[in-house]
Amino acid sequence: MNSRFSFLAIAAALLLVAAAPAAAAPKPPPVGGSTAPGQVFAPNPVADLQIQTLTDQKDADFFSADPALAKAYHRVTLTNLDGSGTLTGDYAKVLSSTGKPATNTGSGFIYTRDQDQFEQVMGYYWVTQAQRYIQSLGFGTGKFPAVNKRQQLLRMDQFGGDNSFYSEGTGKLTITLGKGGVDDAEDAEVIVHEYGHSVQDNQVPGFGSTLESGAIGEAFGDYLAVTVSEHFAPTPDEPCVADWDSTSYTSTVPHCLRRVDTNKHYPQDLVGEVHADGEIWSRALWDIHQALGATVADTIIIDAQFDFTPAITMHDAAAATINTARRLYGQNAANTVTAAFAARGLA
Repeated sequence: MNSRFSFLAIAAALLLVAAAPAAAAPKPPPVGGSTAPGQVFAPNPVADLQIQTLTDQKDADFFSADPALAKAYHRVTLTNLDGSGTLTGDYAKVLSSTGKPATNTGSGFIYTRDQDQFEQVMGYYWVTQAQRYIQSLGFGTGKFPAVNKRQQLLRMDQFGGDNSFYSEGTGKLTITLGKGGVDDAEDAEVIVHEYGHSVQDNQVPGFGSTLESGAIGEAFGDYLAVTVSEHFAPTPDEPCVADWDSTSYTSTVPHCLRRVDTNKHYPQDLVGEVHADGEIWSRALWDIHQALGATVADTIIIDAQFDFTPAITMHDAAAATINTARRLYGQNAANTVTAAFAARGLA
């Protein structure tokens, strides 16, 4: 064996290996680029299954064992996650809960309603879906300015009463979801309603500083809940808001927190309470939705809010919405929007 040849051959081989380009290391997913399986209500069991007799039963999971009721659980893909194995992503972050934080141990975020983590998944999923829907209209994509394209913090089951609320006063952009009766985060329409307040606060900081502007805020929250619900999980009675959550405090059927199709008129039906008075505004938005379709209507409704002020009146907000319809879609659309507001006494 020629040892010199062998040495030279080995040296040449080593040089070739050194000169060869290294195999590219796998790139980590971009921030918010991870996905995982999840399980949610869509939007809630009463609306989905059309069973008005369902009740909370102290958070018991009476759904899973019944084939008919088990259909209320929907497997979905959670998107825009940061890959940390927690419910943290581009548009939502579960900040705290009364229970153990949900984590992905390999099979995703699959929980049932008797587990606190189920509400955490609901909050993350529906806030993310609401933002993705807004972006699908063109907001934040270059066509229109971004609307609430930021991480929303969620405090789950942290309020003992049957109430939920949005707060930006501390600069921490928090939605707190209550746990009285049916836990609020078990109903997608409650979650998205609160997200509606965050949307308006992003467009007009401090929005809702008067009775009328506050009523517009409550109305928009209801309307956003309904239109997002209709887009991702359509049900037979779309105008009914929070069908599941409201079973704990309503006796009439169908159970609804509020409706967006009442026949209230301005000013005769004003009672000086923002949620009740908001049904005047939400009916106008719903009529625009019905006449122009969700995509056109929601684009007009959301874009118009850039022209609102914190203390805007219903009449001025209606005028701004009509002008937006004309600017975006022409006079025929403006006429349709005018008719919807005129029917409520606002144009």
